[in-house]
Amino acid sequence: MLYWLLKHIVLGPILRLLFWPKIEGLAYVPASGPVIIASNHLSFSDSIFMPLVVRRKVTFVAKSEYFTGPGVKGWLTKMFFLGTGTIPVDRSGGRAARAALDTQLRVLRDGNIAGIYPEGTRSPDGRLYRGKTGVARLALESGAPVVPVAMLNLDEIQPPGKLLPKLCRVRIRFGPPLDFTRYAGMAGDRHIERAVTDEIMYELMRLSGRNYVDMYAQKVKAPTA
Repeated sequence: MLYWLLKHIVLGPILRLLFWPKIEGLAYVPASGPVIIASNHLSFSDSIFMPLVVRRKVTFVAKSEYFTGPGVKGWLTKMFFLGTGTIPVDRSGGRAARAALDTQLRVLRDGNIAGIYPEGTRSPDGRLYRGKTGVARLALESGAPVVPVAMLNLDEIQPPGKLLPKLCRVRIRFGPPLDFTRYAGMAGDRHIERAVTDEIMYELMRLSGRNYVDMYAQKVKAPTA
């Protein structure tokens, strides 16, 4: 209910009016059935605008700390993530990745849309970084098609560290679904999972026009942090 209210009554109409999104290829998102939407990650606003333009509900997972912050800010953060359909997952310990994967698999088995950022974190400089193989494992275990989507200019509208976005037209581009059923039963094979992930990242590179860096973004961000 909160998701519907935010999308259709509260935030949605305001954001559409202020940022008048230009969307390409939205018809590539199937009208029904399980779907994985895999996106590059430029800004905090990615998680607002992409679900806003997709007609169906898109479910992401996020670390549980986002739902337990203290005070008014913590409550607002929790309400935002709940309102945007985000599911809290305990990402501490060795089973963190498996917990996130199992949560998204449940979303897909219910015939819904699972959203994922294959890079695992926001790009530090706008370039596209090496994808983590969780997206491949999700696709291979679920059998769901993967729709790649490129956020084209969210880093210009809301750069990392900036609280308020600039009023500028949001541009998002969806690509044709990728079918990996030819690898059915091969989840867990690291070579297959890497090949699937690289195919998804290639499509994101093609759609976004961003330079590709064959390194994990987290490793690039670590020295700065």
